[in-house]
Amino acid sequence: MKGILLRALETGARLEMIYVSNKNEITQRKIKVLSVEIDSFRAFCYLRKEQRTFMLKNVLSIAPERVKYKKEIS
Repeated sequence: MKGILLRALETGARLEMIYVSNKNEITQRKIKVLSVEIDSFRAFCYLRKEQRTFMLKNVLSIAPERVKYKKEIS
């Protein structure tokens, strides 16, 4: 998981993440990684529209953002 975070930090790529909060709330978020620590990372969260600190142990899934393409009809 840290590999994906570090790669996104280097390239500036956005990620999609499923995260469990300390209150056991599950959310799907789009983020841009700002820094990576030993057991947490800082990212801009597009859901909350602010910088947040996320605990690695609370990340259920993380992957590059899926790009939606418009299908052209001819």
